[in-house]
Amino acid sequence: MMAAGMALALALWLLLPPVGVGGAGPPPIQDGEFTFLLPAGRKQCFYQSAPANASLEAEYQVIGGAGLDVDFTLESPQGVLLVSEARKADGVHTVEPTEAGDYRLCFDNSFSTISEKLVFFELIFDSLQDDEEVEGWAEAVEPEEMLDVKMEDIKESIETMRTRLERSIQLLTLLRALEARDRNLQEGNLERVNFWSAVNVAVLLLVAVLQVCTLKRFFQDKHPVCT
Repeated sequence: MMAAGMALALALWLLLPPVGVGGAGPPPIQDGEFTFLLPAGRKQCFYQSAPANASLEAEYQVIGGAGLDVDFTLESPQGVLLVSEARKADGVHTVEPTEAGDYRLCFDNSFSTISEKLVFFELIFDSLQDDEEVEGWAEAVEPEEMLDVKMEDIKESIETMRTRLERSIQLLTLLRALEARDRNLQEGNLERVNFWSAVNVAVLLLVAVLQVCTLKRFFQDKHPVCT
């Protein structure tokens, strides 16, 4: 009976819509990530819808391009400038509570005339409305005293597991961005080392040829033509 009660509670929580909503409420805002190429001398903006009274966390990393820097601005739906940064390689900013509407995120590379930038950014939402919606499911099941395990304990355990999994995914995504930036930096350094090594070898060969020609002139009566 105990196992049957737990299975019934989990099934109802996962399948039933919130009480009083009838399944017609708006879908929750999903977290998102994006990587794009920002050309030299250009500015690119993105718009993200947000619900009211939630938490929005914006993270960005410049993972490719000379200098690994970019200008960043964040504006509210009312046009208020919330964040303004110049020539930064990365940043993490939190807006809480949010306003209902579209937030504007802009990345500016207009200060660079040659180098394009590879930019990664991620948006993480933590809606305060989720807790209010979850409260309604308990009213649709049998009273707690008829179950051997309290529903609140089950709900708390599942919510804790979900939060930890989401945070793990966010950290893995951030680590992938950092790894991509380091790899691009190492590849750029390798190209520069190979180029200057080839230049040094060419200079050494040229000096060696000139020295051989000079020594030949010292040991010959006539001035031969070096071939």
